[in-house]
Amino acid sequence: MRVYLLRHGIAEDAGPRTHDSERQLTDKGRTKLGAVLRQARRGGVQPELVLSSPLVRAVQTAEMAREILEVESPVQTTPSLVPESHPVAVWNEIRELRKLEGLLLAGHEPLMSHLAAWLLDSPTLQIHMTKAALVCLELDNFGTGPHATLNWMLTPKVIDA
Repeated sequence: MRVYLLRHGIAEDAGPRTHDSERQLTDKGRTKLGAVLRQARRGGVQPELVLSSPLVRAVQTAEMAREILEVESPVQTTPSLVPESHPVAVWNEIRELRKLEGLLLAGHEPLMSHLAAWLLDSPTLQIHMTKAALVCLELDNFGTGPHATLNWMLTPKVIDA
């Protein structure tokens, strides 16, 4: 199974009238995210399912991914992808979906970088996932703990977006 980890795009700042969970993607965030997703599509990325954090900016990110990557099934939200979640909660969901060939997870920091390191069986590994970063991991074993392989990481800076 290929697991794609996608950090949400640039979002508006939280303020006295905007709760963190309601923050939306900015135009710049949509532009950079779109560039990463279109490059991924050109590279053959086409997951079968997109799971998202329920926070607005992640759902918007997931919906863009679904559209650009031409995923037929609707985006599903899960509380396991909120910023303060733990990789084990996400791993349990991945294991339930292990028959899929490709799964995209849209979420936040610090979870996304911790999840990548944890899935690589290197929980102390430091990974810097910028906004709109997309990581591709390969999972072949779904036992009690993961042992993924890092295939690649794509960021807006890499594609000059």
